Amino acid sequence: MSLTSRVLGLFTTTETPSSDSPALASHLPNIHGSDHARPAADHDAASLLDEEEPRPPYIHAMFAGGIGGTCGDMLMHSLDTVKTRQQGDPNFPPKYASMTSSYATIFRQEGLFRGLYGGVTPALFGSFPGTVIFFGVYEFTKRQMIDMGINPSLAYLSGGFFADLAASIVYVPSEVLKTRLQLQGRYDNPHFNSGYNYRSTTDALRTIVRQEGFRALFYGYRATIYRDLPFSALQFAFYEQEHRLAKEWVGSRDIGLGLEILTAVTAGGMAGVMTCPMDVVKTRIQTQKNPEASSSNRTLGSTKAAGDPASTKEGPRHHAPSHTTSNLRAHSRPISTSGASTSVAPPGAPRLDTSSFLTGLKMIYQTEGLAGWFRGVGPRGVWTSIQSGTMLVMYQYLLKKFDAYQGEEGDSL
Repeated sequence: MSLTSRVLGLFTTTETPSSDSPALASHLPNIHGSDHARPAADHDAASLLDEEEPRPPYIHAMFAGGIGGTCGDMLMHSLDTVKTRQQGDPNFPPKYASMTSSYATIFRQEGLFRGLYGGVTPALFGSFPGTVIFFGVYEFTKRQMIDMGINPSLAYLSGGFFADLAASIVYVPSEVLKTRLQLQGRYDNPHFNSGYNYRSTTDALRTIVRQEGFRALFYGYRATIYRDLPFSALQFAFYEQEHRLAKEWVGSRDIGLGLEILTAVTAGGMAGVMTCPMDVVKTRIQTQKNPEASSSNRTLGSTKAAGDPASTKEGPRHHAPSHTTSNLRAHSRPISTSGASTSVAPPGAPRLDTSSFLTGLKMIYQTEGLAGWFRGVGPRGVWTSIQSGTMLVMYQYLLKKFDAYQGEEGDSL
């Protein structure tokens, strides 16, 4: 079987490995050196690869996935912060350009915890329960569809799709908190004016709910769904099929740590790069500033976040007139959460006043070109590769450990 046929087989049903495969043939035993033993060995290897994959208990899959996903998110949080700054920077031209310079600038000016690791607390609280739900629904959906005779590739895609849909109820609010705190950086940040200025995660939660309402925690929900559903579907479709090819190549279910890492990293990286435009829109919707409230705050000299509709201790303020907004926001790029704005766009500033994901995607392309869709693609590609690699390798490792522990308990009884 040629390399080309292997690649083209990514989204086809699993076929029985042929005996003329060089990689497979090299791993087949030749009993007593007899050529007559070769067909039996071929049959045994083919049977090994074709027999049903082991299905771990749901509780094992959920906890292995939860631990793996959380470790991956925590490991790569600083790079995710760089990506968020690049995508959500309200200034035009943007302050943060290249990945390495942005990383160094944030660390030098704002430090590690409140700078590069800003928003890590809501990320932690959303990551574990979100991935536990994800892997539980993924395994259930995948198994049910395969048992119904549906093509495995479609089962993997659908499993990732429905799993992310179920987990979104948990992780979208944490994503809103995380991205705002990442974009803000340190409290009273003198180096970067994002429009947000929360003292802590708890303060951010209270402020958002009090001033914008509980529904603000789900800002960008549709945009997040539009990003994460295809990402998860592609990630697990790539991973499952690459895993299958690796097993076929090696001739064994145990493909080794090197191939485990390679399949996980490439699956996450490819899915991350392909869904970068969706990620740009999602980040901007969740971190956007309300232009009217921002103008009112600046006019009154308030120190509250420009992204919050209510701004001072005296209570909520009414929106400032449209012409004030136009005059004061000559170099910003907001995306309004409340529909199209009636303000006149300032000359030279690409305005994206829309809560529609598809409209936002279109307007980013019209004002910033293809580069606008792929802002932050470097850190996103690296982040998704390493995060996916960490999560999936730990997932497989922990499943084996859980299985071995369960076997030891069974033997002791």
